[in-house]
Amino acid sequence: MSLIPVLIIFVSLLTPPAATSRNWSQFRGPEGNGHASATSRLPVEWSETRNVVWKTPIHDRGWSSPVIHGNQIWLTTASRDGRQLFAICIDKVTGRIVRDLRLFEVDKPQYAHPFNSYASPTPVIEDGRVYITFGSPGTACIDTRSFRILWERRDIECNHFRGAGSSPILYRNLLLMHFDGSDHQFVTALDKRTGKTVWQTNRSVDFRDLNEKGQPSAEGDYRKAFATPHVATINGHDEMISLGSRAAYGYDPLTGRELWRVEEHGQFSASTRPVLGFGMIFFPTGFSTGQLFALRTGGSGLLSGTQIAWKYKRSVSNKPSILLVDDLIYMIGDTGIATCLDARTGEMVWQQRIGGEFSASPLYADGKIWLFDEQGKATVLATGRSFRLLAENRLDEGCLASPAASDNALFVRTRTHLYRLESHGR
Repeated sequence: MSLIPVLIIFVSLLTPPAATSRNWSQFRGPEGNGHASATSRLPVEWSETRNVVWKTPIHDRGWSSPVIHGNQIWLTTASRDGRQLFAICIDKVTGRIVRDLRLFEVDKPQYAHPFNSYASPTPVIEDGRVYITFGSPGTACIDTRSFRILWERRDIECNHFRGAGSSPILYRNLLLMHFDGSDHQFVTALDKRTGKTVWQTNRSVDFRDLNEKGQPSAEGDYRKAFATPHVATINGHDEMISLGSRAAYGYDPLTGRELWRVEEHGQFSASTRPVLGFGMIFFPTGFSTGQLFALRTGGSGLLSGTQIAWKYKRSVSNKPSILLVDDLIYMIGDTGIATCLDARTGEMVWQQRIGGEFSASPLYADGKIWLFDEQGKATVLATGRSFRLLAENRLDEGCLASPAASDNALFVRTRTHLYRLESHGR
């Protein structure tokens, strides 16, 4: 054997797989934290006529974010009345729609708030399979090579009240999901190979809203949540961190056993995905008088105030998730106020109004943060302890879906289209 092939084999063993920069497997990316760490040349400037590689119309209506594996992009959409639910596969290179699958027909759709859609939960994808959910109306696993439906579930009952929003995640052979409705609130794990329920755990806090007569009401926003779970290794064991209504929880992801909960925030409709660092879990608590909590890890049972390292209350985001980069937390409030906090102390480093209204979560890569608003403006900031605006860009329609990144390109879903944005368009 010649020396060159030996060197190629040796280098390939030392080099991380290219897929780490190509795949955006779930809501908020490979690590679930909004970081596109393996992608360093994402575009900073664009418009409808600049740095657009392709622009593909997406029919009907959906706010799910795109997920990417190899050259496939998957997202969901739904008819405005919620009767038809679709999964769409798009070629990443060309923008061509490869498959448009009508997964479910719904005879009597639940009510969804006009701000929401019937296709808001983001899929999760791995090699050979993509997992699609619309919440209670249906969940399915699709073979990404044959496009055959491998299994489906339509029997998981929950009144989403305002529409579904929680996205599923994968953990080992489990598909972990939230169902926080006005009637039932529980977390569950399905066997990703068969779709069968492995465990289901009811929330241990059941807050009931009061009607005009002061009596408990079975339906109400105070029982709702839209958050996505997150699994992290804490003190040598894995915990599923889960934001519900009126409380945050930690579960054993293999069994569903509740490990801890904190009830002190008392907010409802939590909609974000938590991030971790410095021995703390950081999460916005939800609507009403929203706060950002820094919860110390390692607790068990019902946690008291001593487990909360700090709280922050000014212009906290309700819908967009937050970013942790180095020792700083970045967040964009729903009404367009960007904030940077010291992660260790919760002290404000800077705050700046950039305008707009926000639902999409920010994305980080290579010292920059991308923020997409609901009106079509995208703001690019530099990270650091002083506010620095790098660019402002505009597309024809705004974003409620969060962006994805792959191969030095941004994949941005607006209200009507999916874009591939790249600095050197083909």
